[in-house]
Amino acid sequence: MKLHDIGPNNGGGSLNQKRKRLGRGTATGQGKTAGRGQDGQNSRSGGKVRPGFEGGQMPLYRRLPKRGFTNIFAKDFAIVNIEDLNRFDENAVITPELLKESGLVKKFKDGVKILGNGEINKILTVKANKFSKTAAEKIEAAGGKVEVI
Repeated sequence: MKLHDIGPNNGGGSLNQKRKRLGRGTATGQGKTAGRGQDGQNSRSGGKVRPGFEGGQMPLYRRLPKRGFTNIFAKDFAIVNIEDLNRFDENAVITPELLKESGLVKKFKDGVKILGNGEINKILTVKANKFSKTAAEKIEAAGGKVEVI
């Protein structure tokens, strides 16, 4: 057995199918119009319709109603829950840069917001752009400080 003898098992694979040679004479069965039909847009060179085109019928993306609103002035904060702050040492000063180094925040976006999900059991000084009311209460109840940057 040599390398040129290797092929797919019986009935499988496209290696044993020959490429369709279009427009190479009438005897091939794909001559003259090369399988494109007689006339019409798709028989022409470069004749394609754009994605979503439905033959002149009003396309689906235009039939559906517009909904919603995007506020272009909205701020997108990176979110950290206070239960995640328990990994830091006692009396640590937690800044957005420290959160990024530790992997809690991947991108700063418009800043960092601390949310009050979970419990905190360490005395920490937390510096962030925003705090939820419950997060600020829980940090101060544990003996820590909250500083808005």
